[in-house]
Amino acid sequence: MKDKKKPDLHKDLEGLDISINEFGEIEGNFNIDDLNEFLNENVEDRKLQELKDKLKKKIKGSKKKK
Repeated sequence: MKDKKKPDLHKDLEGLDISINEFGEIEGNFNIDDLNEFLNENVEDRKLQELKDKLKKKIKGSKKKK
């Protein structure tokens, strides 16, 4: 059996343990609201960035037509 190496974590996530049980449910030793707050502060949402980029292109395109 392979030794499971724990992944490197951000210092604010020290001690975080997440697993998926046999029913596909996420189990962990964390408060989901705290985890979501951390993710909102530290991870950029690519979908939102793509929407912002598309909006900027539309705005630039409409200015050129005038």
